[in-house]
Amino acid sequence: MSVKAFELVPAVERELLMGDKARINIECIECCGKHLYVGTNDCFIHHFLLEEHATTKGMLSYTVQKLLFKYLGLKKPVEALKAASALERIIVLCDATVSVIDMITLEPVPSGGAKIKGVAAFCVNENPVNGDPFCVEIGVLSARRRTVQIYMVYEDRVQLVKEVNTPGQPCAVSLDGYFLCLALSTQYMILNYSTGAAQDLFPYDSEERKPIVKRIGREEFLLAAPGGLGMFANAEGISQRAPVNWSESVMGAAVCFPYVVALDEGFVTIHSMLDQQLKQTLSFRDGHILQDFEGKVVLASTKAVYVLVPLPLERQIQELLAGHRVEEALALTEGVRRNIPKDKFQILHKRILQQAGFIQFGQLQFLEAKEHFRTGQLDVRELISLYPLLLPASSSFARCHPPLHGFADLNHLAQGDQDKVQRCKRFLITYLGEVRSTEGANGCQEDVDTALLKLYAEQDHESLLDLLASPNACLLADSAPWLEKHHKYFALGLLYHYNGQDSAALQLWVQVVNGDLQDSTRSDLYEYIVDFLGFCSNPDLVWKYADWALQRDQTIGVQIFTRRPVGQDQVKEQKDQVNPDDVITYLGKHSQALLLYLEHLVLGRRIQKEKLHTHLAVQYTDRVLFLLSQSPPVDQQVSVARDKLQLLLRESSLYRVQLLLGKIQECDQLLLERATLHGKLEEHDKALHILVHQLKDFPAAEAYCVWGSASRDPAYQQSLFHLLLGVYLDRDLPSSTVTGELEMAAVDLLNRHGEVFDAVRVLDLLPEGWSLQLLRPFLGRALRGSMHACRTSQVALGLARSENLQLQHDRLEQRRSPVLVSQKKGCVLCHNTFSEPDCVCLPGGVPVHTHCAAQRVVRDSPTRRQLANSNNHT
Repeated sequence: MSVKAFELVPAVERELLMGDKARINIECIECCGKHLYVGTNDCFIHHFLLEEHATTKGMLSYTVQKLLFKYLGLKKPVEALKAASALERIIVLCDATVSVIDMITLEPVPSGGAKIKGVAAFCVNENPVNGDPFCVEIGVLSARRRTVQIYMVYEDRVQLVKEVNTPGQPCAVSLDGYFLCLALSTQYMILNYSTGAAQDLFPYDSEERKPIVKRIGREEFLLAAPGGLGMFANAEGISQRAPVNWSESVMGAAVCFPYVVALDEGFVTIHSMLDQQLKQTLSFRDGHILQDFEGKVVLASTKAVYVLVPLPLERQIQELLAGHRVEEALALTEGVRRNIPKDKFQILHKRILQQAGFIQFGQLQFLEAKEHFRTGQLDVRELISLYPLLLPASSSFARCHPPLHGFADLNHLAQGDQDKVQRCKRFLITYLGEVRSTEGANGCQEDVDTALLKLYAEQDHESLLDLLASPNACLLADSAPWLEKHHKYFALGLLYHYNGQDSAALQLWVQVVNGDLQDSTRSDLYEYIVDFLGFCSNPDLVWKYADWALQRDQTIGVQIFTRRPVGQDQVKEQKDQVNPDDVITYLGKHSQALLLYLEHLVLGRRIQKEKLHTHLAVQYTDRVLFLLSQSPPVDQQVSVARDKLQLLLRESSLYRVQLLLGKIQECDQLLLERATLHGKLEEHDKALHILVHQLKDFPAAEAYCVWGSASRDPAYQQSLFHLLLGVYLDRDLPSSTVTGELEMAAVDLLNRHGEVFDAVRVLDLLPEGWSLQLLRPFLGRALRGSMHACRTSQVALGLARSENLQLQHDRLEQRRSPVLVSQKKGCVLCHNTFSEPDCVCLPGGVPVHTHCAAQRVVRDSPTRRQLANSNNHT
């Protein structure tokens, strides 16, 4: 696709060059800075001064001043000119002779040694291998021999340094370092004149077309290949760039990166080196010279000289972007990276990426736009500003100048297409969600989060609550009216809470629950408020809304207090806690909630406090008595309430037993509870009497014995079971009673728990008329238990005797070695000698006086365990 990359600007007009002489033609040109040299067919060299000027439209124009012209006196055309600015010389090829003239005066160098004869063509090595800055290295093609000669050109002389033979007659040459790129009569080749290594490139026919050999960079050349191709080749003979497809009749080529400029019979064509596409074509009649000088491309017809002025790179890129040719613009920008200073390129590249992103955004190519925005480090507010009212009123953002796009706002972009508007909003939601946690939001977090909140609210997006429940920078002043507008009162409450305004949040949520405001975000908002109050650090708010919550539902409302943390010291009130005693007092008017809270403290938190246990037990008792007083009582409710009461009575040991016993003393329906309370008072006979004679619940009586003896020693357990057996076999009862149910209960008790009883005591209690068959399980277990105990004691006795025998053996072993004492041997404790054989032996067999050992025992009691008495054997 075309792009305007160059403009053709006249430099030297015909009248200035030749006046009215029609037969004078331009043969060659050379440019060095502002100096332009023109060689003509009448053997003249013309010297011009070119001055660049910028027009009002920002383009370049040239003013030309003719400084000098010189006739060389050979009556032959001037075939080639090359400037050597370091030497202030111009190298001239005329009449097959290379000579050197002064750059300023155009006079020949006085010395006769500055000429080379028999030359067909020459080129200057722009990457010289000689380190001398005051000489120029040239490659010369011989007109008569198949050779290339390397010369060093000095101010007043030339010196041959190398002559290289070629396989054919060369007709064009370009030199870079040690590498010669040659056009022979039938092919191109690369030749290293230092090592002699040669590499054939590709064939061509010099009779059909003029060869082109052009150095375009370090060890890289541009060649005119068959088929109208411009081929690139490096010093190794490899093409690292794709060829450009130019005209078959190309007569000159130059490179002005990233473009290849080619001249044919009627046109100048410009191809991109990046994508090899034809970008521009300029009409240019009678052209026959195309050269580039330090980035300046100069063309010449036979009568005039022109400069091909490249348009500023930014202007080219902007034209591509204006035509929505995003990929070409980006490729061009990347392609010229090496030609632009790093800092300037980064600025330019970012801006181009941002513009490209907005172009693709306008085309709804959101994935590509997002990538360009991210890579170009777009200030996200540039995008947000397209959406009306999304930026906070307090934002100081101003759009980039010059602007990155031509859209006034989203409505202008969409042109009334609401589907397009919605797609753009969905894209912005996605993009802001990704960018808010990256460096792209640095410095504008408030603007990003506020815009995102507004979009979430407007689009009824599920992520609105996630945004507000996490750390955010949403501005309350801007966000609150927007949330109210879209009836997002729950979300507004979250925003109030995040900004430390819990009172405002609760007030709003309570209005929603009461139906004063409409918001369907959460159907369980009442439960949420209770949970919120349960963790609220402001006790004043807790007390303010607790009554409202309890009036709606005591079961749920009491969770305000049950979910709050309670420390080890329940009485000690901390800053963000409520005192449990205060809560109990407050809940006095809410009986159901009070019961649940006491259960939470006693059963849930396991708080060991007599007051709380007694209070809960009283509440349970009152509840049971109330249910029993109903007419008729609901059996299921009574059963559940009694189960709770019985569990507490059995498991807790902190409540006031006498108080509870007094409350249920007159209630014959709570006999089981009375039995449990008697058990707590160690009044087991009363408890068992109730269970056996009043309730006639024999399994309950056995369970009572198991419960009552739990965590007690076996003797206590045995006494309790004997007490139950005694109740069953009470001889004071009528005989008929004993031989009835109680007799069977006694038998079952003995058979089930026979290992607990003392068999001898049991046999004394049993009636004489009971058969052995009836007591067979009990007697069998008793006999096995007795035998087991007997044998166990025998084993223990045997082990004890064995241990005693081993100790006696060890003692004899110790006595076998005598302890020697004499009047010459002293006590280690007092250092006095022994006057009598009585002594005490320390561990290790060291003898000491008995009185010294006694004193040591008194002084250091642990030593006492280390002393051993022994008899002295002499």
